[in-house]
Amino acid sequence: MLSPSLAQEIARDTSAVIGFNVLITDADGVVIGSGDSGRIGSFHEASVEVIRTQEPATHSASQAQQLRGVRPGVTLPLVADGQAVGTVGITGTPSQVRRFGLLVKRQTEILLRESVMLRSRLLAERATEKVLADIASYDPNVVEADFVAFRAAEQGFNLQLQRVAVVIEVIVPATGSRRQSTPTRDMALVRSELLRTVREVFADPQDIVASTAPGWIGALRRLPSQERMPGLADECRRITDVIAAQDGLEARVGIGEPAASVSRLHDSYQDACDALRLGARVASDSPVHLIAELRVHQILALVGQSARNRLIEVTAANLRDQPDWPLLRDTILAWCESGFNLVRAAAALHIHRNTVVYRMHKIEQITGRSLREHRTTMALYLACLTDRLTD
Repeated sequence: MLSPSLAQEIARDTSAVIGFNVLITDADGVVIGSGDSGRIGSFHEASVEVIRTQEPATHSASQAQQLRGVRPGVTLPLVADGQAVGTVGITGTPSQVRRFGLLVKRQTEILLRESVMLRSRLLAERATEKVLADIASYDPNVVEADFVAFRAAEQGFNLQLQRVAVVIEVIVPATGSRRQSTPTRDMALVRSELLRTVREVFADPQDIVASTAPGWIGALRRLPSQERMPGLADECRRITDVIAAQDGLEARVGIGEPAASVSRLHDSYQDACDALRLGARVASDSPVHLIAELRVHQILALVGQSARNRLIEVTAANLRDQPDWPLLRDTILAWCESGFNLVRAAAALHIHRNTVVYRMHKIEQITGRSLREHRTTMALYLACLTDRLTD
């Protein structure tokens, strides 16, 4: 529990403050920290009895001479959870250093407890990261699902509960129109704050939240039966708002589908990654992207590049030659995604419906196809989606 590095840091700093040499031993009486570095590794005989009785002891010059490795001063036990884990000694005339004894003992025990708690938190953090990594990289040909579930259960996570995978990327706006991932150096400074922000929203004990890479946080959010996906999307928007307000950073979120098994959670996690990647291309104005709204995009992204290029060339080549092609493309997308409803399409584009009618008439003239013919229009819609993904 009492590491030599921590003991030496405490002994060195405390010695400098009080002006007397402070010495710290382990449970066997071996010096592991001292303001006088020459005493490190030596045996401090007086500590053996202090550890056994958990009572402090003072030693005059004559008494110290009779004990191995002991100098005049006071020796006090270091106790953690009722067990003596070492001692702390202060060298000097007992009448001078006794007044520092209890103060140094208590301060050392406080630092020891904080060190143990920090180590415990770090171990728990690493274990949670491992659980998430096991699911993200799950391959049934390499490891059995039961083994992954067992390892998660050791950390208190029941993988049979309904969860949804969430992937969060923290980014910083670049000076131009492009964006770039937050530098590793910057993310190292705010990593703990970002995790705390996410965990304050995903606060269920069964929520699995961990850092997956610099600037990336993954989560398996437990989805209670009464909660629906729109509620999760609202939670994710709240996370992006808090990150922007507290850290001045921008965040984007990808959300998978509900799942309640190792293999399905793996699929949900991969879907969340796809949603984040595809959403940034087709809906960059929104910070939260659900794979349920991007299934067609996901399928198109899996098609070979040559097949996608062929679809665009055959279906929309003449439209792409137009100088206002981006506007025409957005009009086709809005027309289809609004259920071929003129009013809803105009609202989605934030333009007057007469403008939509004008653009649709232009599209029909160039392509020679009616946008009222849904089967033909869907082919054009897929070509527009493919073009946007390519961009």
